[in-house]
Amino acid sequence: MMNRHAMDPPAAGFPDSAEAWLARLHSPARSPQDEEAFERWRAADPDHAAAFAEVDYLHRNAAMLAEDPLLRAVARAARRDLARRPVARPQRTWWMAAGLAAGVLVAVGLTQMVRLGAPVEQSYAAGTGLPQAVTLTDGTQVQLDAQSSLVTRFSAHQREVILRNGRAQFHVAHDAARPFVVLVDGNVIRDIGTTFQVSRRAEGVTVGLLEGRVSVSRDTVGQTWSSNLAPAQQLHIDAQGHAADVAPLDLDQARGWTRGELSFDQRRLDDLLQSMNRYSATQLRLGDPALASLKVSGSFHAGDQDALAQALAQGWKLRVERTGTDELTLLPSAAGAR
Repeated sequence: MMNRHAMDPPAAGFPDSAEAWLARLHSPARSPQDEEAFERWRAADPDHAAAFAEVDYLHRNAAMLAEDPLLRAVARAARRDLARRPVARPQRTWWMAAGLAAGVLVAVGLTQMVRLGAPVEQSYAAGTGLPQAVTLTDGTQVQLDAQSSLVTRFSAHQREVILRNGRAQFHVAHDAARPFVVLVDGNVIRDIGTTFQVSRRAEGVTVGLLEGRVSVSRDTVGQTWSSNLAPAQQLHIDAQGHAADVAPLDLDQARGWTRGELSFDQRRLDDLLQSMNRYSATQLRLGDPALASLKVSGSFHAGDQDALAQALAQGWKLRVERTGTDELTLLPSAAGAR
């Protein structure tokens, strides 16, 4: 079981891993302070949110194997071991729960490996540059945006994709025997014969549907909901797991980034530059913080920083200076930016 999600020394008395947080949040002794501390831990690092989503998903899947003899035997052994221990102080009880939960999770893993074969895990990543076309082992076609990464875990009965960061478009290969699921920050996107996009950013997750149908759901502590999308619809989920209303999706704009064409509608300049800088070694910087809130609309070719700088100079009256081999800095003109 992974434990890569420890952070810097945690607040006194609180867990420092996703597995331990899972046990604590499901403990009857859970308090509002625990939930507040958990939200701080999850928000401190995107990897924390991704790690907790994985262990929470595995925990919920354990119910599917509740009657499995191996799982029941391990749980009985864990309970017997717990009963033989000295009575613990109340504040230490959740650590015993964590140990029991860990034993159950290990049992689930063992049962799955025995019955289904260990899932085959593969990682995919795109660096700076244009989006990359990737074909997964099941035949699913993926467009992976610049500076994006994902992990696939395919077994005989399930296809899971974990979007680590960035954005991806999935054209899912049909396989009735193996459902296709994308996991991202506690949200579950279930494919129903589909082409869809998923974006993970600091402000949350956005799912856009181009063709077919998808179901988007969340079943975590304090957040349980589900929503179905039709073509040309999108759903945004904020960093706290709250889903907005289903909204229209601009299909031309959604398809554009997969071809390296980026469209922006009244986008803040600092946000636009952050998006464009993913596609080129030449970085565009703001020489004046006051320019950050400047609203920009237009279509630009990903990676063509010189053309973008020229458009900003002409259309928004900015001044462009080369401040490094791979750096262009935007400054207000003498007349001021619009």
